[in-house]
Amino acid sequence: MSYDNARSPQGEADLALRDVAVSLRGISKNYHIYDRPQDRLRQVLFPRLSRLARRKSREYFREFHALRDIDLQIQRGETIGIVGRNGSGKSTLLQILCGTLAPTTGEVRVAGRVGALLELGSGFNPEFTGRENVYLNATVLGMSRDEVDARFADIIAFADIGDFIDQPVKTYSSGMYVRLAFAVIAHAEADVLVIDEALSVGDVFFGQKCMRFLRRFQETGTVIFVSHDAAAVTNLCDRAVLLDHGRMIMDGPAKQVMEAYHATLYGQQVRAVKVDDSLKVGELPPPVAPVRPQISEVEVFNFSPATGFGDGTASVTNVVLIDRSGNELSWIRGGELVKLRIEAIAHEGIDSPIVGFHFKDRLGQVLFGDNTWNKIEGEQAGLAAGDSFLAEFEFVMPILPIGKYSLDIAVADGTQHAHRQALWAHDAMIVESHSSSVSTGLVGIPFRSIRLQRTTVMD
Repeated sequence: MSYDNARSPQGEADLALRDVAVSLRGISKNYHIYDRPQDRLRQVLFPRLSRLARRKSREYFREFHALRDIDLQIQRGETIGIVGRNGSGKSTLLQILCGTLAPTTGEVRVAGRVGALLELGSGFNPEFTGRENVYLNATVLGMSRDEVDARFADIIAFADIGDFIDQPVKTYSSGMYVRLAFAVIAHAEADVLVIDEALSVGDVFFGQKCMRFLRRFQETGTVIFVSHDAAAVTNLCDRAVLLDHGRMIMDGPAKQVMEAYHATLYGQQVRAVKVDDSLKVGELPPPVAPVRPQISEVEVFNFSPATGFGDGTASVTNVVLIDRSGNELSWIRGGELVKLRIEAIAHEGIDSPIVGFHFKDRLGQVLFGDNTWNKIEGEQAGLAAGDSFLAEFEFVMPILPIGKYSLDIAVADGTQHAHRQALWAHDAMIVESHSSSVSTGLVGIPFRSIRLQRTTVMD
């Protein structure tokens, strides 16, 4: 067995030549399972006595193979998902990759610094304060004390846990654990980032902050992402690996691997399905009346811009969802006609104002959005310093799957493709879907009719 996570200059040089960030060759991990505590003692003593007596020894354990002959290479800058049912070996593989667990056989090489967000609170001493754990965790990641000192203020700002930074982490909530752990990793300048389901903990604002960091990291770094969330893996990952009973049974495009993973959940093999192509392209079915009732109870939270950027020449003062009569809505049903009203003020002159929005899910995916470019009623006029203005977008609220969503609001000066960003407010409004009739997909639409009927009767 050779275990080398390439922190030697030669190891890094070898990987750099092949442009490989992570290399796993013949990785296996075996455990001895004892049925009774006394069998452990027997296993220690009796084989030795048997060897002295030159007799064949008996084994008092069962061997469990957590991983079997894993061969995997991950390129620099690649984002790869690791998926599989519980007990398939995902966490074992990540621990081996991070160096916290040694393989039974095989070779591991990792080029560069690894930032790992594994089990909740791993790497933290519960008796230490948050401040002490920042230095402890950063040291484990390979950062010097001077590096931590230089970035400490940014780490605390990212975590946003206030005065709790000087309290023992055993008093933290699960969300605060993840905030602090992710904040350290985000400032460790890691080359490889390993995330194991941790992003599901925390509030919507921090979740969106993490997703923005992750999107930026993907531009230059390597990400290994473990999740049961098919949408997350498909959206974030270029490629995915499917594990089953410790074996790697599939390696390919994320979409295809997630389809195979869903098949394993039902104990089925993936098979091709013939598509009915009798409907010609562009042909629409005749309209049918009335709309079938849908369920989607969406709660609307007050305007509260968390973070953003821009040159400060304008600011948003309020964002509301209103009905046809102009009444502010605190609850919306999917399929209901609503207006998004954005109120703002110019602090300096704006020659060609544009107001827009993005409606995002918890992964930061933009589900829909629009802006006012070329949609201004009447003669277009600029804004002077101190002018108030508003934009309204009328649309039918989609039927949203259960979960939290956020709206980014932007104000710019210029054209669609060439403009100056006055303000971009991240997560300026939050909405939460508490119940939904969506059976599949990112959003639902109000179907006019759904039916199933028997067309023939068997004798």
